[in-house]
Amino acid sequence: MQKVTLCKSNHYPHTNSACIKSRLCVTTDTNKQLFEGSAAAKCFTSWQLTQSQRRSCKTPAMLTSHLLLRAAVLGFTILQALASSTFIAAVYEHAVILPDVTDKPVSPEEALALMNKNMDVLEGAIEEAAQQGAHIIVTPEDGIYGWRFTRETIYPYLEDIPDPAVNWIPCTDPTRFAPAPVQERLSCMARQNSIYVVANIGDKKLCNSSDPSCPSDGRYQYNTNVVFDPEGKLVARYHKYNLFRGETQFNYPKEPEAVTFQTPFGKFGIFTCFDILFHEPAMVLVNKLQVDTMVYPTAWMNVLPFLTAVEFHSAWAMGMGVNLLSANTHNIGTAMTGSGLFTPEGPATYHYNSETEEGQLLVAELSAHPRLSPTYPPAVNWSLYATSIGKFPGGNDTFSGAVRRDIFTFSHLKYKDGNYTVCQGDLCCHLVYQMSNQSKDEVYVLGAFDGLHGSLIKYHWQVCTLLKCKSADLNTCGQPVETAETKFEMFSLSGTFGTNYVFPEVLYSEVQLAHGEFEVLQDGRLKSKHGTSKPLITATLFGRLYEKDLPHPLRTPMQQ
Repeated sequence: MQKVTLCKSNHYPHTNSACIKSRLCVTTDTNKQLFEGSAAAKCFTSWQLTQSQRRSCKTPAMLTSHLLLRAAVLGFTILQALASSTFIAAVYEHAVILPDVTDKPVSPEEALALMNKNMDVLEGAIEEAAQQGAHIIVTPEDGIYGWRFTRETIYPYLEDIPDPAVNWIPCTDPTRFAPAPVQERLSCMARQNSIYVVANIGDKKLCNSSDPSCPSDGRYQYNTNVVFDPEGKLVARYHKYNLFRGETQFNYPKEPEAVTFQTPFGKFGIFTCFDILFHEPAMVLVNKLQVDTMVYPTAWMNVLPFLTAVEFHSAWAMGMGVNLLSANTHNIGTAMTGSGLFTPEGPATYHYNSETEEGQLLVAELSAHPRLSPTYPPAVNWSLYATSIGKFPGGNDTFSGAVRRDIFTFSHLKYKDGNYTVCQGDLCCHLVYQMSNQSKDEVYVLGAFDGLHGSLIKYHWQVCTLLKCKSADLNTCGQPVETAETKFEMFSLSGTFGTNYVFPEVLYSEVQLAHGEFEVLQDGRLKSKHGTSKPLITATLFGRLYEKDLPHPLRTPMQQ
C-alpha cells in the first residue's frame, strides 16, 4: 500500500479556504512529484473539497497554455488515483448522557435538550477527527439519546427520516420536511467539517389500518443509522433488522435492507450491533454487494470468553475480508466498551477500557479497497486440515461445561504440551500446543460446541476453543475471566467446520488483542507465529451456520 502525503494549508482539507496557497505535493513510497505554478495545482478539485469550495476556485485568464492544462489534468488524475487508495477513518466511543427513567413521555423540548447535550460531545469529536484529517467518522448506536425507553417514552426523540433519494441537505434546507433538528445538526456537523458523519437515531413512520402490520398506535418506529456526506447531504438510511432483546421500543423492518453508499475512497455498507451475528444484511453486503468497508454503530455489552466487542469485531473483519469501523457506546455499568478500526489483516487501532467513564476518539489510515491490497489474506478452506487427519490420541477424557448457556465438550490440557481432539455433533476440534510457563494455579481446556445458541432467538454456532478456566476447578471452565499468567510457545487450532463463515479470535490477558502474533493458514489452521507475547485467555475459531438458524420468533410470517 502506498502512503499518500499532501502538502497542505494548516487546516486543509477542513478549511473554509478552497485554495492551497503555495503548492501541492504527492509523495509515495517510490516517487515524489511536485505540481506548482498554476491555479489548477493551487486550487485543486479533488473529492476532498465541497462543491461550494470548488465553485470558489477560479482559473486566471492568463493560464491559456494547452500543454500546461494537460499537465495539470494528468497531475490531478494521478493525485486522485493515489489519494483514493487509502483513507483516514475515525470512530468515537461515546459515554452517553442518559435520560431519567420515566413511564411518561417527556416533552419534545426536553428530549431535544438531552440530545443536544450528547451532540455537543459528538460535535467536539467530529471536529477533532476532521482536524486529524479523517474523511469519515462513525458514532455509536444509541449515542444521541441512550436506551432507557418504552415504545411511548422514546417517541419524543424520534424524527421522520426521508429516503436519501430525495437529495436533501438538512443544514441548508431545514424546513423542507417535518421539523428535524437532530438531522439538521448532524448535517451541519458534516458540512462544516467536510467529513462523512455516521450516526444512530430513531425514525418514525405513520401508518393506518390499510396496512395489516400497522401497530395499534399508528406508527412504525425504527432503530436507524444515517450517513451525511461532506456537503451535509443525507446519503444513507438503514433500519436495524436484528433487534436485540429488550428493544421493544422499535419495530422490525418488513424486509432486511442492504444499504450501501459510494465514496471516492470505496464502497461502504452499513448495519447495527446485533446484525453482525446474522446473515442478513451483513453477508449480503459483503458477498453480493462487495462492499469494501462496513460502518458499524453498536451498543455492545461485552461477554467473555468469545464475544467481547474488540475480540469478535476484529475477528469478523478478518473472517469476512473487509474493513469494519466499529463505534461502541461507553458505559462500564453495563459492560459497554470496545471500539476499533479493524481490517482483514487485524486491528489498525482499537480501544477497550472498563475502568473509566470517558469517551475515546480513534483515527487511522486504512486501505480503501482492501481486496486489491497485496497483503490481502488468501481464501481459507476452514475444514481442509482438520478433515485430512485422524483424531489426535490425547484428550480422550472429556467433560461437559457451560459457556453461559451453551454446553461445551471440554478436554483438560493436563501437560505443558500435547495433541488433543475434542468432538461434539459434526464438529471435531484439533489442537497442538506447547506452553512456555504454565502457572500451577491455571487450567486450560480444549472445547467444542456445535449447536443452537440463544434463549429466544436461536442461531447455530460451531466453536473450537483453547480456553483458560476461571480457576483450577474444572467446574469453572467457560466462566468469564479477564486475566491470565500462562504463555504459549506455540498453538495450532483447527476444526471440521461445516461453514465458510469462521472468525479467528486470539485474546490476551486484560482483554488485549494479539495483532500480528497469529496467522490463519489456507488449510484452516489458526496458528501462533512465534509464541504469545502475553498470557493467553483464549484462541478460538468461531463459526456460524446461518442455514441452521431457527425461524425468528418475533417477526410476522411475511418477514420470515
